[in-house]
Amino acid sequence: MADTILILEDESLLGAELRRHFQRQDWEVCLCSSLAEARHWLLEQQLDPLVVLSDMSLGDGNALSLLEEVRKAQRPQEWIFLTGYGSIPDSVQALRLGAFDFLEKPCDLGRLDLVVQGAARSARAQRRVELMSSSDGQGVDAFVGRSVAAERVRALLQRLLTVPFSALAITGETGTGKGLVARILHQGGLHRDGPMVEINCAALPKELLESELFGHEAGAFTGAKGRRRGLLEQASGGTLFLDELGEMDIELQAKLLKAIEDKRIRRLGGEQEIQVDVQIIAATHRNLQQRVEQGSFREDLYHRLSVFQLELPALRERLDDIQDLVWPLVHEFNLKANRRVRHIPPEVWQRLRQHHWPGNVRELRNVVERCVLLAEDERFPLEWLQLGKSHEAEPAPVMKAEVQGDALVLPLDGSMALDEMEKHIIETALMRHGNNVVATARALGTTRETLRYRLQKYHIKI
Repeated sequence: MADTILILEDESLLGAELRRHFQRQDWEVCLCSSLAEARHWLLEQQLDPLVVLSDMSLGDGNALSLLEEVRKAQRPQEWIFLTGYGSIPDSVQALRLGAFDFLEKPCDLGRLDLVVQGAARSARAQRRVELMSSSDGQGVDAFVGRSVAAERVRALLQRLLTVPFSALAITGETGTGKGLVARILHQGGLHRDGPMVEINCAALPKELLESELFGHEAGAFTGAKGRRRGLLEQASGGTLFLDELGEMDIELQAKLLKAIEDKRIRRLGGEQEIQVDVQIIAATHRNLQQRVEQGSFREDLYHRLSVFQLELPALRERLDDIQDLVWPLVHEFNLKANRRVRHIPPEVWQRLRQHHWPGNVRELRNVVERCVLLAEDERFPLEWLQLGKSHEAEPAPVMKAEVQGDALVLPLDGSMALDEMEKHIIETALMRHGNNVVATARALGTTRETLRYRLQKYHIKI
């Protein structure tokens, strides 16, 4: 499904030209010639474009008033103002209201394309952040990524949301997103109307963890002055998330298995059995089968949890997801720290793809946070990546672009940046058309002005 751009322009010829231009780039275009028409689509019809490209001064008012209404309605579009009558106060007000950029007419289409692409990336990232931070609907799409590994995880999650499981294990290296997956399973599953209670089994000694899970009666042990409901009771009707289950004492594992099987517990020092209806989601970075063989994990509990087991891939196994993960994080930290990072140089993407990521997505989040907080302008700073050579994977052999017959073959293994690919395409097209700019622009499906902009950008001489 194509992304939507709303164009608000009262000059009919310019509006029609912009509509054709963006339709050629596979945008779904909504063209409005007045504030009233744009207000109808955005606020009454709830049209949800990624980007709004707007004139500032129109026949029925100033577009800043509409932007203010849209912001109050919390609509997540990025706005770009394109005007020949801009003023400094208007520019300041537009940026205060969160406009993405402010361009003066006449604007080079190549420059406009770059700004619109940046705005679209920002809008997509903002929507992913909102999805992932949603308290009532953390769907499977919150596990972000376009790789085969990410798609496989989402497909399995979608099936598990309809399964009435009593216990399930999530395995994977530290930082792969086990907590996120547990929240997706709870918030979208059959126990979503109940509470979700979490505990880290590695953070407490055996005696205290047992009391936390099962509760206690007054006088059950020294210091137990009153009755206390355990987490299994507190999570009844919902989900108990046991993080780092592999660290749990083996004797306590036996009590946990009995609680899962019987759906009944007894508080420490208590005599009465208490019915509980709770689904257990356990997470661990350990290899539980190895721990069974070593005698540190109960085989019967392992088999009970393995009925439904979900193994999360390491980040180095899903490098195609790097961009999908980075942009939402950039947007999140832009908001938190009042930064405006929009541009990530090709060298940064290359370094991110080369890194081995022993800390997985958690490490990536820390890297992005550091770089955004220390950024001095709109550029993502390469100098603050600080990934270190010791963790980098061996670089793949560099593949070159080559012409095979009538086709230009380009590598898709990350060894060539997008800008470098575009430059090769333009150079090859120019060579095929004898450096004729008009014929080359026609062959590439672009305008002469845009092609000339690209020639200047890449220092291509003809």
